[in-house]
Amino acid sequence: MADTSALSKPKAVIFDIGGVVLRSPFIGIAGYERDIKLPTNYLNTSIVGRGSNGAWQRFERGELSLFEFYEGFGKDLSDTVNGNIWYKAYCERNGLACPPLPQSLNIDGRALFGRMMRESGTYDPHIYRAIHKLRAAKKHRIIALTNNFSRTDSSGDPLPASELAFLGWDRGGATPPQLRALFDDFIDSSQVGMRKPDPKFYLLACDRNGIKPSEAVFLDDIGMNLKAASKLGIRTIQVHIGQTLDAVKQLEEVLGMDLTSTVDDGAITVPAKL
Repeated sequence: MADTSALSKPKAVIFDIGGVVLRSPFIGIAGYERDIKLPTNYLNTSIVGRGSNGAWQRFERGELSLFEFYEGFGKDLSDTVNGNIWYKAYCERNGLACPPLPQSLNIDGRALFGRMMRESGTYDPHIYRAIHKLRAAKKHRIIALTNNFSRTDSSGDPLPASELAFLGWDRGGATPPQLRALFDDFIDSSQVGMRKPDPKFYLLACDRNGIKPSEAVFLDDIGMNLKAASKLGIRTIQVHIGQTLDAVKQLEEVLGMDLTSTVDDGAITVPAKL
């Protein structure tokens, strides 16, 4: 639910990208887990369990090149010793019966990441239309705050065309111009060296856009990211997979403006892909 406890009038709406503006990459992870018969959320749990030093987290801070990331990502997720410990703890926290866990894994980091990127390369229609309505109203700053990886190669060398196509990035990279153009400010974790849920990342977004945390509304799909924002006084709305329309309706309530009606928005055409 939206947190509307702060009294300041919203001056900005901050959007996460993957899982909010674009389809969730978690859908790709879930499919990979099903294919190799892993318990649901096993790989997600391992990604989070690695903490700030995992390959995923380092990649999102721009500390690894793409091919270094592939290797580290696969190695991290193939670690069943820690992966099983983290998954058992996940089951306990959520009151779940722990299923049989793998004794060994050989996760292909490139194959998994490619699947995640190809799955997430589609705009969510409800969020896309809401952003266009916000832009047309010209009442709020529209900001992207994303754990992302546009700095994909630390050496500065361009990626091969075949690799861009494999990832679905052949229309402008990880964050193509048409995506960035939706926002007044696009803040990518890999370019600034910090990521959610680091409080400094949220404060950077506020400072760069001349707002107080209490003057922002933030939409994200991950609970820990929302919790960190809320502690700073930012109003939050959680976007659940398949429930983006509900999230936009919550944003309507916070802002006091129509973001969901289709009347007079015939000019808004949602692209099929990035």
